[in-house]
Amino acid sequence: MKEKISRSNFLKRTAVLTTGATVLATGIGVMIPKSSKANTNTEWPWPYVALDPEQARIRAHDDFWSGKACCYGVFNGVISLLKDAVGTPYDTFPTELMIYGHGGGAGWGATCGTINGGAAVISLVCSKEDSDILVNELFGWYTQTEFPTDISNDYAVNHIFTVEKYDGVLVQNESGSPMCHTSVTKWCNAADIAVDAIERKERCARSAGDVAAKVVELLNDHYAGTFVPGYVPPASIGACMACHGSTGSQHNVAAKQECTSCHGEDPHASAVFEGQFTGFQLNQNFPNPFDRKTTIEFNLAHPKKITIIVYNINGEHIKTLISNKAYSSGTHSVVWNGTSEYGENASAGMYIYRFSDGENMKSMSMMKVK
Repeated sequence: MKEKISRSNFLKRTAVLTTGATVLATGIGVMIPKSSKANTNTEWPWPYVALDPEQARIRAHDDFWSGKACCYGVFNGVISLLKDAVGTPYDTFPTELMIYGHGGGAGWGATCGTINGGAAVISLVCSKEDSDILVNELFGWYTQTEFPTDISNDYAVNHIFTVEKYDGVLVQNESGSPMCHTSVTKWCNAADIAVDAIERKERCARSAGDVAAKVVELLNDHYAGTFVPGYVPPASIGACMACHGSTGSQHNVAAKQECTSCHGEDPHASAVFEGQFTGFQLNQNFPNPFDRKTTIEFNLAHPKKITIIVYNINGEHIKTLISNKAYSSGTHSVVWNGTSEYGENASAGMYIYRFSDGENMKSMSMMKVK
């Protein structure tokens, strides 16, 4: 026969269970050895010391073949060097936390795991402001680099990597995109290699080494005060954003990558690409990337009233450089000193300058580094 539980007995039993749970919760620190506690006293950003890029290249390549793939390979390739050089806090957490990034996120083909892991390293040892600049440089460099690089191909041929799966020279190609799907597919097409072939996997292993080496180079330069950005956004980004960005007619895109890498060289007949304009020419700003100021030059075949406005990548108005001002035919220029409409210094990042003559409009992208 089941025991009947009165309300008073139920409350007493509940009190006993609650007391036991409280004892377990408050006593848990005693039950776990001190050595196994997570280090919670290290301030972020974590410490960094100059590393050897080539050691990072080798470790990341070899770590790729550990069964934990690209994102882990880059992250552990660099962090393991910091663990050797610095010790704590780098010996207090598992680098396996980056395993998820393989194949663009558990095989989803999103952000390439190599730059995902590399960006995580940068964000661990840099403030957000500095991290944004260096991660932007890493992503941009990745889109314009032919992988695997000559160095990684040479390492494989000369048996410098300690894990050897394929020692031949691999085809190199540029992805134009930070997406795993785009990068891998374009390489497979260029090399005429199946995605599950050992050559493709080795291509990604070598690319992991290349990215890890680049991450170390960026961090070494940043901490030495010698970092100079080399990535220049393609003009096609500004052309696409003229229609699809927040300042255009479509208002449906917020991105920094080159649209044609996924959508093709001529995604639609009405695309705003250079060559379709008549009566004017808008040039790429110089210098680009820039620090304090940059010059925008344009050429008019006929007298026109011109407007040039600077927007951030989210389509927010930053500065009107020229407002419906009459210009004669010929070459003209305007300088942007990197400040907003209110005289505040604009943050580092990608910007779009939009030119309009009342009949035509064109946008181009530029990069501010400080």
